[in-house]
Amino acid sequence: MSARDDVAAAARRLAAEGLLVGTAGNVSMRVRDLVAVTASGVVLADCRPHDVVLVDHDGTLVDGGLVPTSELDLHLGVYADQPATGAVVHTHAPWSTAVACVLDELPVLHYQQLLLGGAVRVAPYATFGSPELAAHVRAALEGRQAALLANHGSVAVGTGLDQAVEHALLLEWLAALHHRASALGTPRVLTEAEQEAVVLAALSRNYGTVQEKNP
Repeated sequence: MSARDDVAAAARRLAAEGLLVGTAGNVSMRVRDLVAVTASGVVLADCRPHDVVLVDHDGTLVDGGLVPTSELDLHLGVYADQPATGAVVHTHAPWSTAVACVLDELPVLHYQQLLLGGAVRVAPYATFGSPELAAHVRAALEGRQAALLANHGSVAVGTGLDQAVEHALLLEWLAALHHRASALGTPRVLTEAEQEAVVLAALSRNYGTVQEKNP
């Protein structure tokens, strides 16, 4: 499959999961010296390879007949700041967006959040598509695999497209968890010591990886 196929398939999956609605949101992946990114105005649930364009890292259109997403600067800024990032997913997922309308940071209630790097920062509000928003997101992503955008949505990154999508799905689950826990009372936040213990246990047990049983 081509990069365009992969980006289109990721957009359709995220829409099927309820994280992308209508034309709201965008997906990209790094392709050597280029970036494959969804075009502006595309209904993401119906995204097809021709709805994905190729641009260089200056934002110049290299291949495709459509205008790139209005959040192109956000995507390109993340790639410039994070050489290891291979894909970026921006959604208006309902739970993540709700949390981003209230909190300044999503605290660690569940150890799986450590896959995102810890507490998820909320980037200050700025108009969509603006250089200010792109800068806020880059700062919020420092040392993290996801960030929330105040009164807007979420961004998740990964070394590849599959990982970025999984991070976006995990963030949405964590946002929903926080809401449900808050409805029951004051959520218990994992301490730094508890978080460190989780990291050490995950490393010693190769947590999250398929392992063959020794004979």
